[in-house]
Amino acid sequence: MSVHGRIHSVESFGTVDGPGIRFVIFMQGCLMRCQYCHNRDTWDLHAGTEVHVDELMAQIESYRPFFDASHGGVTVSGGEAILQAPFVAALFEKCQAKGIHTCLDTNGFVRHYTPDIHRLLTHTDLVLLDIKHMFDDKHIELTQVSNHHTLEFARYLQKIQQRTWIRYVIVEGFTYDILAAESLADFIAPMSNIEKIELLPYHPLGKHKWASLGVTYQLDDITPPSEAIMKKIKTVFTQRGIHAV
Repeated sequence: MSVHGRIHSVESFGTVDGPGIRFVIFMQGCLMRCQYCHNRDTWDLHAGTEVHVDELMAQIESYRPFFDASHGGVTVSGGEAILQAPFVAALFEKCQAKGIHTCLDTNGFVRHYTPDIHRLLTHTDLVLLDIKHMFDDKHIELTQVSNHHTLEFARYLQKIQQRTWIRYVIVEGFTYDILAAESLADFIAPMSNIEKIELLPYHPLGKHKWASLGVTYQLDDITPPSEAIMKKIKTVFTQRGIHAV
């Protein structure tokens, strides 16, 4: 099991990536090309900083009082954390050994269910699964890859009864679509492992990172959704008995 990984950055007091106060680790590398990505500088598989798992654990343990007080813990995000499954598995195993809650934030782009993937999920307390779009043509337009791997991963999480929250970004031109929301709601409604869906309004806060890399931001004219749009999408899920926030 690898004890070295490549990370982009860390956030020591995260409050939006899992329960409580989180130590959030953004891994380097991603295979999706989401048009609204707010971490555009994480795509490069070879950039970032190489760290040893014990280096991170030393940082993590210093925040233990905040985890205990808020029922928080460690979240590994990205980029895409699953691309470095052996490292994240080793980190999560050490966290769990010390009673620290572990959360995996992933787009679910799993191509091969290797022993490292199984080991990682064994040591994961909660998965935050980003489902970008239920219609494959729109998913490809948005991310340049098919949604087949992500949906299969969602089914696998249901099979192993892994605690899961779904994340769904609401962005004009893609997920304002009520039919797409209904398709997602129908897909996840029978899954007993899914505790809720987080509806995340699109924001352009990462646009400056695209500019700094000399890359054109594709959604320059798109604005965040209105409260009315968010409420309309939320209703699709609540009408099917799905807890949506």
